[in-house]
Amino acid sequence: MSEAASTRVALTDSTALLPSLAPLLHEWLPRQRWFAGKGRPITAFSLVSATEMLPMHTGHAGTRTGIGLLHLLVRVHQPSLPAQSPDDCYQLLLGVRSVLPPLLAPALIGRAPAGRLAGRYVYEGMHDPRVARLLLERFRIPGSIGALRFDRGDAPITAGMAPRLLDTDQSNTSLVYGDSYILKIFRRVFPGTNPDLELPLALAREGCGRVPAPVAWFEATAPQPLTLGVLQPFLRGAQDGWQLALRALASGLDFTAEAHALGRATAEVHTALATALPTPALRRSQTEHLAAAMVRRLEDAAQAVPALVPYVPGLRTAFDAVAALGHRGRNWAAQRIHGDLHLGQTLRAADGFWSLIDFEGEPARPLPERRRPQPPVRDIAGMLRSFDYAARSHRPWNDEWAARCRNAYCEGYAKASGVDPRSEPELLRAHETDKAVYEVLYEARHRPDWLPVPMAAIHRLATAAD
Repeated sequence: MSEAASTRVALTDSTALLPSLAPLLHEWLPRQRWFAGKGRPITAFSLVSATEMLPMHTGHAGTRTGIGLLHLLVRVHQPSLPAQSPDDCYQLLLGVRSVLPPLLAPALIGRAPAGRLAGRYVYEGMHDPRVARLLLERFRIPGSIGALRFDRGDAPITAGMAPRLLDTDQSNTSLVYGDSYILKIFRRVFPGTNPDLELPLALAREGCGRVPAPVAWFEATAPQPLTLGVLQPFLRGAQDGWQLALRALASGLDFTAEAHALGRATAEVHTALATALPTPALRRSQTEHLAAAMVRRLEDAAQAVPALVPYVPGLRTAFDAVAALGHRGRNWAAQRIHGDLHLGQTLRAADGFWSLIDFEGEPARPLPERRRPQPPVRDIAGMLRSFDYAARSHRPWNDEWAARCRNAYCEGYAKASGVDPRSEPELLRAHETDKAVYEVLYEARHRPDWLPVPMAAIHRLATAAD
């Protein structure tokens, strides 16, 4: 064994790591935006895998020197609730230092009280430019390290670009390198290929330019494959669709041309996905299962948010109508879709070209469900709800603006695909209702001040059949 190898600090076993990290993670994890188990006590941690991406070394007299980077997959054990996993798995990139520079103070997780890391500072590694540059270098020279495998496409990756961490409220973590690449790190991870890698790769094979093609990615190889992060081109100068809509509202500007163009872009993506991947039909049993799942989500949400209770009978008619059509033999086409489409998942370039991003789907839903073929109108319903959200976030509420945008979006979609989503009113209403119920539950838990926004839609949708 070489001298360098013999001086590495062995940290990649649970007996070395967990005594050091568990007290810190108990305090730090529940405060993170991407932690799904808020409100439930953490009973234990278990280590799924650990990789020293940047090994620490021992110096004179056994002192530890330098900077370490640990990649961990940690299972968090909590009491389970309906539709929630009791043992979610999270991806952590932890920096370890004996002295923490002031620049990294906001990233501090804590000072390890015991174990092999005793006395050392543990911090969120992606705040550290050295760590971020190491990740990019791993993509440039793909291969395996520990339980991790780095892969890339055919395009070369430029070295030495300055990293910056995006300070956004989201369920993952993103790094931008120069003005060329954006790296999304998935925090809550599941076995299998993440749709945010799978679908952009499929669209790239079809030559669809509406979605940035993955440049590189990395995965865990043991104990089972799962997607950890994706590097994609950074669309420099592109503007977020949500912010564009809000600015149009604030300035009293029409947004129908943008909505129409966005409808075309959505249709092009759906068409390419239908070409690239299987398109099974939703037959009687699948349709009844779809409607039953919507009813179940409605009932669960009404238990959690009492304001929904008076509307349950009216909302349920939307789901019953779909089940009745399926029972009478009505079939609908299903395919892979975006799964969480709204204005914030779109970008417009300076020349007016729209792109769709973030194909992960709703992170709270199980990965097999997110990868299941579904009716394209589910994406349509998500975007229609987003126009309503934008209009209701403006004072005074501009319902006519939302209605014009909704119609223009559907018209743009119909022109590009040949299918007007409004031609399937029962299915569209059911999906829009299901989305509004999801929004009510989310806002009640996370942003109570926003609850009136989806509740206004709930009132409209519950009385739609009257």
